[in-house]
Amino acid sequence: MKHCQQNKGLHLHAYVIMSNHIHLIVSADEGFTVSGFIRDCKKHTSKSILDDIENSGVESRREWMLHQFKYYASRNARNDTYQLWEHDNHPIELISREFIQQRIDYIHQNPVVAGLVYRAEDYIYSSASNYAGLDQIIDVDCLFDIL
Repeated sequence: MKHCQQNKGLHLHAYVIMSNHIHLIVSADEGFTVSGFIRDCKKHTSKSILDDIENSGVESRREWMLHQFKYYASRNARNDTYQLWEHDNHPIELISREFIQQRIDYIHQNPVVAGLVYRAEDYIYSSASNYAGLDQIIDVDCLFDIL
């Protein structure tokens, strides 16, 4: 995401990275597209993750994960070896300030609901810390004033 922010016109407004899914609120500068970012991000991360799994000597679930990725690839004509990401996305048009705030809150509450943290801003792979004015690992273009 940092690379895309610096080189591909990406504006990251909110995010959470969970173990099995990711939520983003993003926009793109003129000349760039959100769909292009998603395509490139999926391509880059799937190659990197698969390379790590295939070449890591410490991943105890290596064979099981590769079997799962191969199985899902076999069910889709667009893949010939492994499928890490789902092909479809679930974009939602953000139409009002209230709806945007609702989606940001939903995104930030994912790790709390999953029982990973008590407070959203304590989850390191989330923009909740950005919105709370705390240290963060990725810069975010906050849509509203920091609380």
